Amino acid sequence: MRRLLSAGHHPVPFDLDSGWRLHESVSLRPEPFGALAYHFGTRRLSFLKDLTLLEVVRTLADHPTARQACTAAGVDTARLPAFTAALGTLAESHMITATDPTTTDTTTTDPTTCERTSR
Repeated sequence: MRRLLSAGHHPVPFDLDSGWRLHESVSLRPEPFGALAYHFGTRRLSFLKDLTLLEVVRTLADHPTARQACTAAGVDTARLPAFTAALGTLAESHMITATDPTTTDTTTTDPTTCERTSR
């Protein structure tokens, strides 16, 4: 999570005003520091070392936009850029996926090889 909220990491632009949800192949395991996120398709493991980020990720599907999920979790304006970058990194690694059809993920996971392929 330190890398996810650091200013040095530059993920692809993340649209806070779109709907997002946890990818259906991702499982969150709560830990004292936050959570482990494991993607069963890509076999990637991510550490969420911020309890507020964990709350945002858990509730993304409950809100029309990621911005509203951040607001509901108590993310203030000063911390919003760091959370935007962290969510962008999670989207880039396919831990979360867009619910808005104009920004959907264009890759799929081949269940026999667990490799990602573009459509």
